[in-house]
Amino acid sequence: MDTIELARMRAIAALKTLFIADSLAMPVHWYYNPMDIFRDFRGGITGFEAAPARHPGSIMSLHSTRQGGRSAAGSEQTKEIVGDVILKGRRQFWEQPNVHYHHGMQAGENTLNAHCARVMMRILSDNAGRYDQSSFLEAYIELLTADPAQHPDTYAESYHRGFFANLETGKPAHLCGAVTHDTASIGGLVTIAPMVFSERLQGTDLSDVQDLCVAHLYLTHPDQLLAKICRNYVALLDALLFRKDEDAATLISAWSKRSIGLQLSEIMGKIHSDNDVVGSLFSSACYIADAWPSVLYLAYKYTASIEAGLLSNTNLGGDNVHRGAILGVLLGLCGAKTVPLLFSQLKDSEGLEKEITALICR
Repeated sequence: MDTIELARMRAIAALKTLFIADSLAMPVHWYYNPMDIFRDFRGGITGFEAAPARHPGSIMSLHSTRQGGRSAAGSEQTKEIVGDVILKGRRQFWEQPNVHYHHGMQAGENTLNAHCARVMMRILSDNAGRYDQSSFLEAYIELLTADPAQHPDTYAESYHRGFFANLETGKPAHLCGAVTHDTASIGGLVTIAPMVFSERLQGTDLSDVQDLCVAHLYLTHPDQLLAKICRNYVALLDALLFRKDEDAATLISAWSKRSIGLQLSEIMGKIHSDNDVVGSLFSSACYIADAWPSVLYLAYKYTASIEAGLLSNTNLGGDNVHRGAILGVLLGLCGAKTVPLLFSQLKDSEGLEKEITALICR
């Protein structure tokens, strides 16, 4: 098998696994006490599940429906972004305590950020594999504002709400990225992998792809630390995509040390369980300073055990959906395979199969 054919296999597996990881974690997204996961789902999550009616730690009712971040008195923005501009018909679920962030979502469905990744795949396919900022922004705005909705989610992260609050003031779309307490969030990386695979398989230089990805990131996540991690993430994807005889775990370890000075082999000898790392050594929250090393650790440990890695990430809780999407990409690349049974159980597996194949096998 030649290098490009193998790279395509890896890219397909990576994208498929992104959507599996997202859907697996959805029902227990932002469960910050892992014991709550095992109370709500006996034995923990072992496959796709619907979002339960009640979320034990949901603070969605405290989040602003007019801008990014939490609700605050004295906001200059008077229009309800949630309900009037995006997530039409869903605002009432934000006003009740303990409503699940992904209220009403069924087993095997994908969350909003995963649908943004699908938008990315489609605009790349429509443009001969090349990224176009204007096309992405147009498709992103259509996805979020469509009525009826083009996705099943009830929640939109802070960055979505901030973007559309800025857009409503008349700012140009490419300048609508908002800065809030959680701008440096791993969710900002979810749309990156399709760009990397498509552009690199077309022959775009790695440094140019890194620049494209950072410029894209700044549309919604203007943050220098996240941009630095994004460059490292792109380089790691490239190394795994085109590797020849290199061991995947060794590459992940090398990039972990280069990216954040984290020596993964030293951690492995000092822990008893994944909870000692994700949720203890590093927070299980969305903030990139903790989420990135958590992803690297899980990818390093589970290079040869994709399903076990995805389930571990899910049952660790926290921002397991977005952390899982990035982990899924890495694990798919490592093994050049996904988990076929789980992929076939995704609600729109046929649509995803077509979109991924159209993007990668051109």
